[in-house]
Amino acid sequence: MSTPNTDTANNAAAPAPSDFIREIVAQHVAEARYPQIHTRFPPEPNGYLHIGHAKSICLNFGIAREFGGVCNLRMDDTNPTKEDIEYVESIQADVSWLIAGWADKHLGLKAASEPFFASDYFDQIYEFAIMLIKKGKAFVCDMTPDQTDDYRRNAKESPFRNRSVEENLDLFTRMKAGEFPDGKCVLRARIDVAAPNIWLRDPLLYRIRHAEHHHTGAKWCIYPMYDFAHCLSDYLEGITHSICTLEFEVHRPLYDWILASLDLPRTLPHQYEFARLSLSYTIMSKRKLMELVTEKLVTGWDDPRLPTISGIRRRGVTPEALRAFAYHIGITKYNGVTDVAVLEHAIREDLNARAQRRLAVLRPIKVVLTNYPEGQTEQLSAINNPQDEAGGTRQIPFTRELWIEREDFAEVPPPKFFRLKPGGEVRLKYAYIIKCEEVVKDAAGNITELRCTADLDSKTGGATSARKVKGTIHWASAAHAIDAEVRLYDRLFTEAEPEKDGRDFKTVLNPHSLEVITAKCEPSLRDATPDARYQFERLAYFALDKDSAPGKPIFNRTITLKDAWAKEAQKA
Repeated sequence: MSTPNTDTANNAAAPAPSDFIREIVAQHVAEARYPQIHTRFPPEPNGYLHIGHAKSICLNFGIAREFGGVCNLRMDDTNPTKEDIEYVESIQADVSWLIAGWADKHLGLKAASEPFFASDYFDQIYEFAIMLIKKGKAFVCDMTPDQTDDYRRNAKESPFRNRSVEENLDLFTRMKAGEFPDGKCVLRARIDVAAPNIWLRDPLLYRIRHAEHHHTGAKWCIYPMYDFAHCLSDYLEGITHSICTLEFEVHRPLYDWILASLDLPRTLPHQYEFARLSLSYTIMSKRKLMELVTEKLVTGWDDPRLPTISGIRRRGVTPEALRAFAYHIGITKYNGVTDVAVLEHAIREDLNARAQRRLAVLRPIKVVLTNYPEGQTEQLSAINNPQDEAGGTRQIPFTRELWIEREDFAEVPPPKFFRLKPGGEVRLKYAYIIKCEEVVKDAAGNITELRCTADLDSKTGGATSARKVKGTIHWASAAHAIDAEVRLYDRLFTEAEPEKDGRDFKTVLNPHSLEVITAKCEPSLRDATPDARYQFERLAYFALDKDSAPGKPIFNRTITLKDAWAKEAQKA
């Protein structure tokens, strides 16, 4: 039996997960049932992938990776009226990003940038339909969609069910030739009109669609239904384990019936189902995500507040963090809701290990050190990442005038306030202990400046730096700080179950899910790169946004250092 591989994230070995599907695959490997394990990830290109798809991607590619198999990326593109090349390209980009450097050797016969397409098999699928007609197992039906639904619901036989093979072949050929308008007729399987499983009640196999297809153009005007094309695409690609979410469990008898009815020579694929991912404070319906986009409640499909993979990527989450979450979240047969805090924990764990530490002040108030020499600039040493011994240090400038966070000062401090206050002392990170001597206000009573003194013998790392104070705050040199737009993203919904009891999910949108501010940042952030991740010390993790321009950096808050929502829940 093959020995499962392990995933390596953040240079720490993580064992491959164990679940009922992997146990089945391991048994099949032990039995040598298949020459090679072959899985697939088959999205329909009618929207952007979301975090639920990430679970399926990591499951299918993960199994191939662990058991020496291959996994195909396939576009199940059987409905030209809802699909678009935009979605094909976004899916390719998302899958390539998520599995890059992890499962590249297990992409099957093509690279992720060259997916398989169900539409490539339309000629063969058409011939399979002809075979079913010749076997008396499919017929052309002229009923309207409403009539068909009514007859199937009431277990009634279509009046066209007993057409001869010759008539069905003639009608189906004419359907393909474009003689009939949309909706005039369909091809249906001839199974059992009274089957307990409604999906076996003479289901539709083909319908007419006079529509341009993103991949095949105008070649076809009839298109196979998903249930017909899916199992046959699996067979044609040599898939051994067709892994779907639980809503397809009732479709499995049809999947098996189609394959069994065609007397196919090779080993047939088998379908297995698992529970899809449901995440608190999140919706993942493509239709409802589309509402948010089209109604401009978010900025687009890659809005960092959305659960789309493109949005998650833009927010600054790494593929390693998303894989760690999706790969180890658990595969079960039971539907449930995963707390979004589990995802956030995985993101924090990943970013803590990789993020470069930087100083940035989001809501600045000026501090003047009255006893520090005017015009002097001192270069202080700061650690890039305390989690990485090889990460080294950087130099940050220190001057007489500084910026600190407005919330790090309180003129009338609450109990146990260990930051700056009148007459109080704090340590400036990597620098000196300072004491607030005077609060300067404008005519309206607004604080404009804090005048402080520095203990010049207390510099961090110096020979006389042992003096302790309870508070340490961050800062930026006023003379050297760069301005940066900072987008403070938060959860999109205020409720864990946005659609609870049938309510409109848009009524619980979080009005504070995005705040845009101008921050004062240490000058090294002028050279920030899109592939790097940063921790603004004491604040949160950030990533450079694609909207950035030379001299105009824009940072997205990926996630806060601590879970503020948990504190709010405890208060409630």
